Amino acid sequence: MILHINSQFDSGNIEVINLQSNPIELAIRHDNQSDFYQWFHFSIAGAKDRDELKLSLINAAGAAFAEGWQYFQVVASYDREEWFRVPTCYEDGCLIFNHAPEHDLVWYSYFTPYSWERHQDLIGWAQTSDICTLATIGNSLDGRPLSLLTIGDASTQKRKIWLTARQHPGETMAEFAIEGLLQKLLDPNDACGRKLLKDAVFYIIPNMNPDGSVRGHLRTNAVGVNLNREWIDATMERSPEVFLTQQKMRETGVDLFIDCHGDEEIPYVFLVDNQGIPAYSPRLAKLEADFKQQLLISNPDYQTVHGYDTDLPGQANLSLASASVGQTYNCLSLTLEMPFIDNFNLPDATHGWSAQRSSDIGAALLPAMLAVVNELR
Repeated sequence: MILHINSQFDSGNIEVINLQSNPIELAIRHDNQSDFYQWFHFSIAGAKDRDELKLSLINAAGAAFAEGWQYFQVVASYDREEWFRVPTCYEDGCLIFNHAPEHDLVWYSYFTPYSWERHQDLIGWAQTSDICTLATIGNSLDGRPLSLLTIGDASTQKRKIWLTARQHPGETMAEFAIEGLLQKLLDPNDACGRKLLKDAVFYIIPNMNPDGSVRGHLRTNAVGVNLNREWIDATMERSPEVFLTQQKMRETGVDLFIDCHGDEEIPYVFLVDNQGIPAYSPRLAKLEADFKQQLLISNPDYQTVHGYDTDLPGQANLSLASASVGQTYNCLSLTLEMPFIDNFNLPDATHGWSAQRSSDIGAALLPAMLAVVNELR
């Protein structure tokens, strides 16, 4: 049977270099107008009757975070619902994986995709809650809506909690985390969510980079701009996604901000705090410590040993969202990082780090917020 390799769909990314070779040679496309690449997502039809497929991403060595390939395992799916890991190795600059498909059509990806269609379903479902409103605060460069969910009563007395996800579009675990948080927060029977909403209002942008998401980018928007380096000088011409978000933040104010991401190389869940911003103080240090302590209790996937090096005082990069917002609003501002690979403290040989575990971390943020909400200001 002839093999058919396809990536002409939402978030698809692959180029066929040599279909006749063994292994089959493929290459990851660059983000548009950018040197970044690492996200891939494609399907193969006609492989069921073969003993084994052997595929090689021949340009893996030039990817944005090539060190992340060392322990990486490709995810695969037959139904686009359950995604499992397949044996993968990184050799001589190529990412090589072997798989004997059980069905005619199989999808392969860098991580479980979070489609634009699923994003539409998420915001459509959320807006049906009596406590949630949906607004479009503007459009991306490709004309897609930037959607903001407001949850709770936006009175001046309440703390303003902001969350964003997928500034880097290939980090799909970020939107799975938002989905898990929303499922808990909008559940009228959930005591934690109900208690939080007595004291806070939430502003949530589940997908900051819709163009990059649909285009199959790893890290940039439609014109190759890394949104998480635009928080000092965002413009409508280069980075309307950030410009419009900052504009809305100025209208509401911010008392707590969490920016959700994925890390390609570090196989652990961790938070990035803001010890390097000029506004850092004992008050912010205590809020960070209390938030982290509760998250350790809420979800055992979170840990505090592994992560990024701490910035020296006054040396934070204020072009990053978390640092910029923390400095501007003198508030608790954190970046949540989840792995593409697995949590090596609690490894899962079948699924690795997964959409479900990402969703669980998102839900676990709410008890941590509850632990600090009355101290935010």
